Amino acid sequence: MTSKVRIGIIGCGGIANHKHIPSLAAVADKAEIVAFCDLVEAKATALRATAGYPDAAVYTDYRDLLANPDVDVVHICTPNVSHAPIAVDAFAAGKHVLCEKPMSHTAAEAQKMLHAWRASGKLFTVAYQNRFRPEVQTLHTSCAGGELGKIYYAKAEAIRRRQVPTWGVFPDKSQQGGGPLIDIGTHALDITLWCMGNYEVESVVGTVNYELGHLESAASGNYYGPWDTAAFEVEDSAFGFVKFTNGATVLVEASWALNYLDSREASTTLCGTEMGAEIRSGSSYPKDELILNGTRHGLLVEETLSDVSAVAYFEGRHEPPGVVEAKQWIDAIRNGTEPCVKPEEAFRVTQILDAIYQSAASGRQIFFES
Repeated sequence: MTSKVRIGIIGCGGIANHKHIPSLAAVADKAEIVAFCDLVEAKATALRATAGYPDAAVYTDYRDLLANPDVDVVHICTPNVSHAPIAVDAFAAGKHVLCEKPMSHTAAEAQKMLHAWRASGKLFTVAYQNRFRPEVQTLHTSCAGGELGKIYYAKAEAIRRRQVPTWGVFPDKSQQGGGPLIDIGTHALDITLWCMGNYEVESVVGTVNYELGHLESAASGNYYGPWDTAAFEVEDSAFGFVKFTNGATVLVEASWALNYLDSREASTTLCGTEMGAEIRSGSSYPKDELILNGTRHGLLVEETLSDVSAVAYFEGRHEPPGVVEAKQWIDAIRNGTEPCVKPEEAFRVTQILDAIYQSAASGRQIFFES
């Protein structure tokens, strides 16, 4: 493909402004934004100006954007509950689709997206940009090379001590489908499963807590300022235990607000027969780290891997994860190759999150079909 990939942005809120627009600017030689859509026309118009595409079309109905033959691919940047209907319609209209995480708010809705994608012949990916962090890429390469041996226990860690988002629709269950589990727990689970290379789930048990969301005393200590306790409809923390068909287990931890000192986000701990590994990222850590642990010459050892190019007054060799995500996505479209985040993998993440919510509501263990 020699011409530029033509993109339509659906949803012109924070994630489009702060991630998609700057990331797509890095691939301006290969892609251009030709349309913006938001229910609030002023938001779409403002983003068009910010992005620097004054001739791009503006819509308030995504179906009108999908009818535009100049659009090759859509980026879905809307609340979780609208992901599935927009994606299904986009595939029917013959568009490639990048959908913000999570794939959807329920496994049933995500399944509709899979069916529509498979019938379309188009490319589909979900925006798990944390896969493109250098330490995650390094750990994935180590795991794929067998350096950790058999990985039989892991933790997907997304714990904030008191960082509840006070913007957008995050506490609105009708729009998001859930709270921290579906918002930040989804990133931690994705990188954990991807590094393990294991998506064969046998069962899930989960608990969901609504303890702090309505407490004024808890809201007063929030990093982003007090949240509206009367409008807080989602869980403040959730935990899941995932068992795989090969006997491996993963503990999922997710919270926006927890009386807990070690705040980790988009982090993972892997325990293998040859080595263990931890990715430490979050407000408790000044920088993201990958630490391997094992034995050498009869002694316990820990190895912290760092970017050797980091020197004073130099930003380093690594690009922001969103930029790397955009580059590989646009290249996949132009070259007809497979994107890094495969739809089936993103579906499994949504399926596990949904099972945690189901287990918590029913008090039962949720078994997956073999």
